[in-house]
Amino acid sequence: MQTGIILLAAGNSSRLGQSKQLVKVNGTPLLRKSAQAAQQTNCPVVVVLGSDAETHLTVIADLNPEVVINPHWQTGMGSSIKAGLTSLIKTYPGLQAAMVLVCDQPYLSANHLQKLLDELQKQNQLIIASAYSNTVGVPAIFRKELFPNLLQLANEAGARKIIQQFSDQVCSVPFEKGEIDLDTPQDLQHLPKE
Repeated sequence: MQTGIILLAAGNSSRLGQSKQLVKVNGTPLLRKSAQAAQQTNCPVVVVLGSDAETHLTVIADLNPEVVINPHWQTGMGSSIKAGLTSLIKTYPGLQAAMVLVCDQPYLSANHLQKLLDELQKQNQLIIASAYSNTVGVPAIFRKELFPNLLQLANEAGARKIIQQFSDQVCSVPFEKGEIDLDTPQDLQHLPKE
């Protein structure tokens, strides 16, 4: 089943006070770590950049990913999801599912992404999502039946809105420490140590 990956990395990390894309985990910028994990699945990957796109591009340029610059990144995550999905559908018209992931989950791994993809093959549910801290969220895979819903997301809405809307159609996969993301300076203390 052809599945594309949308890596959301367009925000300006206003609450963190520095670029979360460039925060290093064991010496590797988070954006690069996330892009490498996505590429290890052998799925087509599109990276959505926005704020400070040129700087962020430098840490992944040698990975040669497909990159979409979202000129409307300030309007919210929904606009970046739409930009990424539109690009994937255009390049891969036979696409049957799309995985949405963010670049600020330091414990994200190719292994977890592969578990989501494996469940997609086994299950009939419309959404395969990650489970952590009594919630389900991204990374999450959406079957093509939900592409219209993703493309109609309000700009300020994220993928979780669709997960909640179709909660009876969600298969969840445990993601240990998936709740750890980088939004505030305090979150930096939860980074994996070398």
